[in-house]
Amino acid sequence: MVKITFIDADGTARTVEGEVGATVMETAIKHGVPGIEAECGGACACSTCHVYIDEAWREKVGGPSPMEEDMLDFAYGVQPNSRLSCQIKVSEEFDGLTVRTPDRQA
Repeated sequence: MVKITFIDADGTARTVEGEVGATVMETAIKHGVPGIEAECGGACACSTCHVYIDEAWREKVGGPSPMEEDMLDFAYGVQPNSRLSCQIKVSEEFDGLTVRTPDRQA
């Protein structure tokens, strides 16, 4: 299991365990993390699982695909470290990953 910390807009941190191969979004939904709506269920067809990747993790997580970039156009408060959590697969190398959720989803 891989530990992922979600920090909400109020600064509350929740560390949960994710399964390798699942997505960061699936991990958030499984553990009831607030701020991740995931209306499309992980199909990269909305932007309601938008997160900010902690700067220390940006290079390791990588950037969005062109399709993900298109969906981020619909997200609220997009920043250079924005990603859709449905597009980030949990791997062993992500143990300790920290992401922040925006104060609202689009």
